[in-house]
Amino acid sequence: MNQPATEQLVRAVAAAGVGDERVLEAFRSVPRAGFVPAELVGRAYVDEPLPIPHAQVTTQPSLVAKMVEALELRGDERVLEVGTGHGFQTALLAELAGAVWSVERWPDLAETARDNLARHGARGVQVAVGDGTLGFPEHAPYDAIVVAAAFPRVPEPLADQLAAGGRLVHPVGPGGREDVALFEKGPRGLVRVRTLTGAHFVRLVGERGFSK
Repeated sequence: MNQPATEQLVRAVAAAGVGDERVLEAFRSVPRAGFVPAELVGRAYVDEPLPIPHAQVTTQPSLVAKMVEALELRGDERVLEVGTGHGFQTALLAELAGAVWSVERWPDLAETARDNLARHGARGVQVAVGDGTLGFPEHAPYDAIVVAAAFPRVPEPLADQLAAGGRLVHPVGPGGREDVALFEKGPRGLVRVRTLTGAHFVRLVGERGFSK
C-alpha cells in the first residue's frame, strides 16, 4: 500500500468534515488503488470520482466517507449496498460492519468488484447481480442501507427492508443534481433526518427507479 498517498486521501476526507475515527481507519486499511481501473491507478488517491464502464463513475472518496459515516456503524450491523461499482465502498463497509450484501446491475462490474474484494481479503461480503431498487429481500432486514445512485424518492422495497431504528442514506434527485439524505426507520416508517451534502450521482435504474 502507498502509505503517503493513503494518508493524503485520509486528510482530504477529514478536511471534508468526516471525524469518525473508525471511518478514517477504514480508509487507511482499504487501498483505493485496488478498486479503480488499472489505467487510473495514478489518480486513485486524489479525492475525485473516476470513470468506470457503462458510463458509470466511482463515488468521490470524501462523499463515500460522509455517506458511510452517517450510517453510524459500530461493527456488528447487517448492511445493504445498492450500486457496487468496483467495490471500494463495499470494502469500507466490510471493515465497519458485520455483514454486507451489495447489489450491482451490471454483471461485469459485479465480477470486477468480487475480484477486487477477494484480492483485498474482504470478509462477510456478498455481491449479487440484480435490480437494486428491489433491494435484496432474501437477507432482510438490514440495519443500514446505502444507495449509490439517485432517484427522487427512496424505493419502497428498500424502506421495507430496513430494520426498525435502521439508517438509510440515499441521493434524492433526478440524477446529476442531488441532495444526499439520511433517513431513519421510525414506528410510522421512513423519516428524513437531514441532508448530508449536495452531490452529482448517476440515475438509479430499475423497476422502482428510472427506466433508463
